[in-house]
Amino acid sequence: MRAAGCVIGGLLLLSLAACSGQGSAGGPAERGSAATRAASPTSAASTGLASPAIDDDFPDPDVLRVGDAYFAYATNANTLNVRVARSTDLRHWELLDRDALPALPSWVIKGKTWAPDVSEPSPGRFLMYVTATNSDPTLQCIAVATATAPEGPFRIVGDRMLVCPRQEGGAIDAATFTDDDGERYLLWKNDGNCCGMDTWLQIAPLSADGLRLTGPARRLVKQDQPWEGALIEAPTLRKRGQRYVLLYSGNDYGGADYAIGYATARSLDGPYLKGGEPLLSTRSSGGAFLGPGGQDIVTAPDGHDRLVFHAWDEAKTYRAMHVIELDWQRTLPRAGKEAP
Repeated sequence: MRAAGCVIGGLLLLSLAACSGQGSAGGPAERGSAATRAASPTSAASTGLASPAIDDDFPDPDVLRVGDAYFAYATNANTLNVRVARSTDLRHWELLDRDALPALPSWVIKGKTWAPDVSEPSPGRFLMYVTATNSDPTLQCIAVATATAPEGPFRIVGDRMLVCPRQEGGAIDAATFTDDDGERYLLWKNDGNCCGMDTWLQIAPLSADGLRLTGPARRLVKQDQPWEGALIEAPTLRKRGQRYVLLYSGNDYGGADYAIGYATARSLDGPYLKGGEPLLSTRSSGGAFLGPGGQDIVTAPDGHDRLVFHAWDEAKTYRAMHVIELDWQRTLPRAGKEAP
């Protein structure tokens, strides 16, 4: 791969494949495929797009390492509530022939289960926080589910959503974070763009079992940068040294303006200072990634971090999963080349 001069958030993007390539626009639609097949990088030289790790409809990916294996989870597609795939190297993936969340309770309206976040708070106990449609009020809200194996089956706990703020338009895109003292937190976005309101990334403490919130939500950041458009969403929080680094996605997920941004703070509650430009976008990648977003961070077998996210195919018919290197300039993130 050749070195490229693309700039991301004021930081140099190095050796991104197809940095000068261009993607083309199209209309979004669900892409059908076999439920189980080997998913591995394929050449995208003819389109100018970078090669996906999972070249299938796999949006809003979340990746969990369990022993020597990695499990990736995604928004509903191919008639499944939550898709799941497995890998040992983050490069070659097997789409599993199963639904990680096969059943929904009566108070959940089927059809829109989004952006699962899966963690293992204790050995052999797995928690999934997932967005789904609540029946009353009829809003996208966050439920919690449990399982004894990473591939499921997960089952939703309780008789109501864990987070469902009617006055804020509901809640989507849950993410978990564990601080240095072992305290666990849940992050989400209030779905204000559904109803003409601001979209805040918020955080609240979790109980030891992860099944309830133990304190009020605190607002961290909202949409206020030109590139973010009408919304921000998909929080991902990490700590680097003494600094908290909050990644998020912004703008309309259905187009090329969707992108990944970041903000940093010295305290968990903030204030968070945003980077001036996106960490990764269609433009900054030279068209290698079309509308990148819905990101997660995972540590690879080589001990280095990877940025996992989705991006549209050339025809904009599905969102494939990509894995690239994530470097750190002290405590600031820097998106790098496609992962080897």
